[in-house]
Amino acid sequence: MSAGASALPRAGHPARAGVLYGMAAYAAWGLFPIYFKLVATVAPIQVLVNRVIWSAGFLLIIISVQGRWSELRATIKNRRTVLALVVSTLMIGVNWFVFILAVAHGEILQASLGYFINPLVAVLLGVIFLRERLRRAQIAAVILAFTAVAALIWRIGELPWVALTLAFSFGFYGLVRKLVVVAPMIGLLIETLLLLPFASILMGRAVAVGVYGSLGTPMIGLLALSGIITALPLLWFASAARRLRLATLGFLQYIAPTGQFLLAVFLYGEPFTSAHAATFSLIWAGLILYSVDSLLALRRRVEPAAPVLRDL
Repeated sequence: MSAGASALPRAGHPARAGVLYGMAAYAAWGLFPIYFKLVATVAPIQVLVNRVIWSAGFLLIIISVQGRWSELRATIKNRRTVLALVVSTLMIGVNWFVFILAVAHGEILQASLGYFINPLVAVLLGVIFLRERLRRAQIAAVILAFTAVAALIWRIGELPWVALTLAFSFGFYGLVRKLVVVAPMIGLLIETLLLLPFASILMGRAVAVGVYGSLGTPMIGLLALSGIITALPLLWFASAARRLRLATLGFLQYIAPTGQFLLAVFLYGEPFTSAHAATFSLIWAGLILYSVDSLLALRRRVEPAAPVLRDL
């Protein structure tokens, strides 16, 4: 067990511990809107800047504690890996920024829609870029997802750009990270380090014009927490992935958008219209079809316990 995993609460049975880690990770992601609502008075670009800077700092501390500098240096020396991580950095940067914008502007419901769509987008990207073959149920699920988006566009008369940007940016991010062999913790650290120069310049300019002087100590403290808030769910997710089947993780992933959906409707009072009801119904139908098909496929083969994420 790695140092990152041992630092978290333990449970007796590996599968039980994996479920607890997975639920903790996805629940944290589902509750993200609460944190970003708390810092919504800060310009979204500055929230992103702080998230990058404090995440890099927190991850560097973890890497130091775990003694993994040699692993980091070896990864950085691999030009092909670094080039792939440049692409994933662009994708995760876009994803983070759009999510922050969505929360700040009362579009959490659209954000949750994006993450509900994401698994089906990932299936589509697998077909396009990895030449994966879809089963009939998977094809039907993808068709339902795009029918849902088309219905929403027709009913409200505008493109749900937040949902689509989040779904496709995270879909492409997952695709790149699937193709590159790098531990999740090391990969995220390199991604934040690639963003760090730009974030540092933007923070320097904000400091120069007195932006942070007007925020107050409590808000600056909240912004500093973004590093821990970003990194901890990743630690929990990676710990879960080492203990659970991919199919189990696939079901747990719906916790996050469900949490965002519930927060949007019941805590923040975002309007849930008949158009939204029709769209989400089609998406949920597609996800149920996709999940049932995955269960049936799992019975026909033995699935390894997430080999891509076997270590942080």
